[in-house]
Amino acid sequence: MNADWFFLSHRLPLGLACLEAGFDVTVCAGESAARADVEKAGFRFHPLPIERGGTSPVEELRTVAALLRVYRRERPDVVHHVTIKPVIYGSLAARALGVRGVVNAVSGLGYAFIPRPEDNLAHRLLGRSLWAAYRLSLDGKRTRVIFQNEDDRSTFVERKLVAASRTVLINGSGVDFGTFSPRELPDKEFVALLPARLLWDKGVGEFVEAAKQLKKRWPQARFALLGRIDPGNPAAIDEKQIEDWVKTGDVEWWGHCEHHEMPDVYARATVVVLPSYREGLPLALAEAAAMGRACITTDVPGCRNTVAHGVTGWLVKPRDPVTLEQALDEALRDPEETKRRGENGPDFARARFSVDAVIQRTFAVYRELLDGRAS
Repeated sequence: MNADWFFLSHRLPLGLACLEAGFDVTVCAGESAARADVEKAGFRFHPLPIERGGTSPVEELRTVAALLRVYRRERPDVVHHVTIKPVIYGSLAARALGVRGVVNAVSGLGYAFIPRPEDNLAHRLLGRSLWAAYRLSLDGKRTRVIFQNEDDRSTFVERKLVAASRTVLINGSGVDFGTFSPRELPDKEFVALLPARLLWDKGVGEFVEAAKQLKKRWPQARFALLGRIDPGNPAAIDEKQIEDWVKTGDVEWWGHCEHHEMPDVYARATVVVLPSYREGLPLALAEAAAMGRACITTDVPGCRNTVAHGVTGWLVKPRDPVTLEQALDEALRDPEETKRRGENGPDFARARFSVDAVIQRTFAVYRELLDGRAS
């Protein structure tokens, strides 16, 4: 996968379940300080040279060569790829070396596939080239593709990128309900929290604009950003822009937290907000619902799967700070209704986002590719 920290935040329970089941597990990912925690958890680690937003042919070939070396050395029975470049390059490398089973997780359609007003020829060509690369890499009888929402699966099947019979729908990465359990709301203050990488595509700009307007009517309300700056993504927001927003007093920036710290962070929030343009299935909203927080998100693929409008939160128009402002204003004006929607969240999350269900469904894919062998 792209980054070792992503493994810790989204795939650690699955990895630990694989170890417990007797699999020999190696993590291959872009390397950061999080590598030490991956290894501490019991996994062997291979650093993957990968430029997430890069397009240099030399660097891309370097990534492919690294994957070929790792697969030749490890001789895996199953490889599980996550995010675009590992899916495309890893699948080609696995096929070249005859890996028995290839599992590709399409965890949403990212920057290249999100329409934007300033679309230019280069962006359109990037999208077309990636569709072609997906078609090439997903073709294979022993390849299975996991999608997190039905919209993405339908898109890939309709474009004939993968046969429907080789697709599986699994709702996200799963929530550990022992860790993410209901907490009381903050006593005195209203806090709207946006937990995400600081990207324009996450709707950060719309959130800031809505906060700016709401602060005029609700000066005591707090609007907080929580997330890392992600310079490897073309939609990244630079640190100066964030600092300028904070200086106005309209929003706060709580920096970045590790995943194990998130329960305490959600506990500080009244509502959790993600006005994203498109997602696979946002783990943050599933976890927030499990903790009894009403959620506000956009009516787009992935996001709409995590909120029942009027029951567990609000669905708003994408790229629209006005409807986002209206939903936040409702949450502020009617705290009892906001509390009620939050209280509906845990049952909603338990019925859909259990990490145990995610693990079992993923294991079923592994067993199918291994012809029923346990490990």
